[in-house]
Amino acid sequence: MGKIYVLMGKSATGKDTVFKRLIGMKELALHTVVGYTTRPIRRGEANGKEYFFVTEEKWQSLKEENKVIESRTYHTVVGDWHYFTVDDGQIDLNGQDYLFISTLSGFEQLKKYYGDDVVVPLYIEVEDDQRLWRSISRERRQAKPNYDEVCRRFLADQQDFCEEEIARVGVTKRYRNSDLEECVSAVARDIGMAKR
Repeated sequence: MGKIYVLMGKSATGKDTVFKRLIGMKELALHTVVGYTTRPIRRGEANGKEYFFVTEEKWQSLKEENKVIESRTYHTVVGDWHYFTVDDGQIDLNGQDYLFISTLSGFEQLKKYYGDDVVVPLYIEVEDDQRLWRSISRERRQAKPNYDEVCRRFLADQQDFCEEEIARVGVTKRYRNSDLEECVSAVARDIGMAKR
């Protein structure tokens, strides 16, 4: 049976970059799942690549059909944004391993759906000052930067990823992303060992 590796961490810890590097390692043979979101598409994103960008109505419809495996809702300064994984045939655990990016709550929901023996946490962390700088730099590149949302997300992460929650969901190992190469190597090594 395959495994689902879940990359987690506060915003701007480099999860997307680590994710891309791990997916690029052919020896790990990790598959991806395109998640869904109701948030607006960002510059440089493509529908069906980073996410399936759907309406609030589609989100509600998928929930009513019991197709949502896990979901997270962010109460942003411009309204609620939902991020979720759908049982749409993308996941086949018969010999295939997957790599996800999610939150502690998403990780917990995936464990509930697939089981503790299938879902493996990969927690990425970075110093707060570096995360804030990265968030502001990323937002500056948007067509209409929203720094209020950067601040809201930074503060929300402090609560959502508090030490008590990290321990409660069963995260016991962390990967520091102060050096990208070292971080990716450590994560890849642990995935390789878990696949044996």
